[in-house]
Amino acid sequence: MNRHRPTDPSRRRALAALSLPLAPWALMGTVSAATLEEVRKRGYLVVVTEDDFKPFEFIKDGKPTGFDNEMIEALRKYAPFGIRQEIVPWTGLLAGVATGKYDIAITAALITKERTQSLDFASPIADATHYYVKRKSDASIKSIKDLNGKRIGVQGGSAMLARLPELAAMLAKTGGTLGKVTEYTSYPEAYQDLALGRTDVVINTVINLKSLATEKPAVFELGQAVSGKSYPGWAVKKGNGELLKFINEFIAKQKANGTMPALQKKWFGEAFDLPASFTPEV
Repeated sequence: MNRHRPTDPSRRRALAALSLPLAPWALMGTVSAATLEEVRKRGYLVVVTEDDFKPFEFIKDGKPTGFDNEMIEALRKYAPFGIRQEIVPWTGLLAGVATGKYDIAITAALITKERTQSLDFASPIADATHYYVKRKSDASIKSIKDLNGKRIGVQGGSAMLARLPELAAMLAKTGGTLGKVTEYTSYPEAYQDLALGRTDVVINTVINLKSLATEKPAVFELGQAVSGKSYPGWAVKKGNGELLKFINEFIAKQKANGTMPALQKKWFGEAFDLPASFTPEV
């Protein structure tokens, strides 16, 4: 698996500063995924979010922002206990929940069959069908068939790796094959390499790529869907049923009172008609 440049030092310092209030209990190694009853007794829920995944979670002017972070603010008002947040890179996020380091991952983690072996997922929070994005100036790519042999960038550990066979099947219908797949530490690094011509396309969820193309329309252009339907959701440790129920009730409440649809429109450009639960086939 290929690894690329580490996180920008200035952003690492900002993240370190954000994490300082959590350092004493985080370093003690005594925090474990708690049941809802245990959360109530100790007085706080330990949540973990990603550091750089626009428009869901990212750092701006030294502060966490994005859809999930605004949902966390709504959770602070809803929950009868405190919320302690830690911000980490994607690579350690889900593993931290599965092993009990954090109580819940409030992030746009795709719900996949493999992940449901160690995690339980709350109600979907958005549409996460996968698309490709290309350089605006690359006239060689106009449709799926033109991806034959092209270099593909994805984030390491992302669910897209399990869905690449769907793209391979699409290409096979036109006599094509997958090109070299490079795994990046983060999507911003993949986008940078795409802009520089070091890779030909990057595959990510449609929401993230729409955000990218809107932010830099002269550089990037959104392509077509390269996977079937999929959804992201927040994750708790497998078997933590009461906490999962509490989070699902919170999400249902935010749907009903209009908070969640309003935040979807703000960050994604549209609100979604989402299922209350999702059982992945891939």
